[in-house]
Amino acid sequence: MKGYRISLIRHGQTIANERGIYIGRTDYPLSEKGRSELAAKLDEFEYPKVQRVYSSPLRRCMETAEILFPYRELLTVSDLQEMDFGDFEGKDVSALIDREDYKQWLKGGLKARPPKGESMEELCVRTYKALHEVIMDMMNEGITHSAVVTHAGIITNMLSCFGLPKMDRREIVCAPGEGFEIMATAKMWQQSQAFEILGLTPYTKDEEDPFTE
Repeated sequence: MKGYRISLIRHGQTIANERGIYIGRTDYPLSEKGRSELAAKLDEFEYPKVQRVYSSPLRRCMETAEILFPYRELLTVSDLQEMDFGDFEGKDVSALIDREDYKQWLKGGLKARPPKGESMEELCVRTYKALHEVIMDMMNEGITHSAVVTHAGIITNMLSCFGLPKMDRREIVCAPGEGFEIMATAKMWQQSQAFEILGLTPYTKDEEDPFTE
């Protein structure tokens, strides 16, 4: 059965990331450090050879896509945007740690939401819509391997909600410019809303693509 392989990549660093600030919808560009780190990863690692790149419309993701996949068509998908942190946006942990609403949010749960922000349940629904849009476009266009450049929270949500084998979201770690390879089939996605988690990406330059048969 035909499979659709997707390389999920987290965007490079921004000034806000370096300062430990919550950023969801605020449209930060990559920092100079972030750009330098991505350039170094291109020298150190082999990125997958993809046919198309889908990106969050926020600048940090689009700029990452242009650096890592400069010769590939780039399409934006609105639902790939990071979680809406509401009143927590633009603040670091030291500014929030004594707030009761922040403590309650950290306890987690599908209904947990920052004030004026997005709940985990809403994020899960939106993440499904983003994945469905990407997979349907791949099927319609005959694309068998694409990259999705998005945010750490979105990747964590995708893997924990729809990935097999099941992963604890607390154990899913994505460094800037890195991520996971996944594989979906039409039957698996349409009947079970699930995909297979293949492993980490990118891989070392002296290594053959570990996910090709």
